[in-house]
Amino acid sequence: MQDTLRFWEEIKKGKYEVFISDVTFNELVKCNEPKRTALLSSLSQIDFLKVEESKESLEVSERYIEYGVLNKKSYDDCRHMAIATVINCDLIVSWNFKHFVNIKTMTKLQAVNKLLGFREVLILPPVMMLEGDEEE
Repeated sequence: MQDTLRFWEEIKKGKYEVFISDVTFNELVKCNEPKRTALLSSLSQIDFLKVEESKESLEVSERYIEYGVLNKKSYDDCRHMAIATVINCDLIVSWNFKHFVNIKTMTKLQAVNKLLGFREVLILPPVMMLEGDEEE
């Protein structure tokens, strides 16, 4: 949790260019209260660009399923990856270690993106975004 809070402070300071998809917003509004209000309140503290799912990203999502990046039950995760891929994000920061932030998923994503002619998109946990304290 401390790493997440440190990462969030860096986002609030504008250290990163943040993109949030309509898919993510739809997930947030489905959260129960008081979690929904807390999450939306946190988002109001940062600058971000809202991106919309497109026909191309939906097609890429289907290809991820077809090539086994994830299974059909994880289709929404494929949608997140596809949106980031299509809009040329450098990376996705996620707390979803079960289906998303793991070497198997990342390896398959990179292989399918290469096959489809897209660039690499990294998937990282928040802790990997933090710079270490350098000792003098």
